[in-house]
Amino acid sequence: MCKHVLNAQVSIRSPCCRLWFDCAQCHADSQTHTLKQTMEMVFACKKCKKCFRKDMDEFEDSDEYCPHCDNHFVIEAREPKARLEVEGEDVRVDARMLRDERVKRKEELSVWEDEGEANRLG
Repeated sequence: MCKHVLNAQVSIRSPCCRLWFDCAQCHADSQTHTLKQTMEMVFACKKCKKCFRKDMDEFEDSDEYCPHCDNHFVIEAREPKARLEVEGEDVRVDARMLRDERVKRKEELSVWEDEGEANRLG
């Protein structure tokens, strides 16, 4: 599972070390050598689990599909985005993290706010 491209449809066999990776960044993270450039790519479809070769010099629109299962593997990559969330229990189990708009909340005062003339000291 690639952490750089969330919707990777194929794995790519690197020509330098003959290992399988989902993207070039995964190869760079795990290997010490640089990725060798080649025009003949070997892919493994993640849908049907079969391997196939593509010549990138003669790549056409029909080559964007797996020859075995017609899985469209040339799609726009979805990359993970940073999010800031509050971790809690499942809301179906514990809904204390959610605000119920039906309940009227009592307005809270801080120590710096004036409650009125009657509660002043001195």
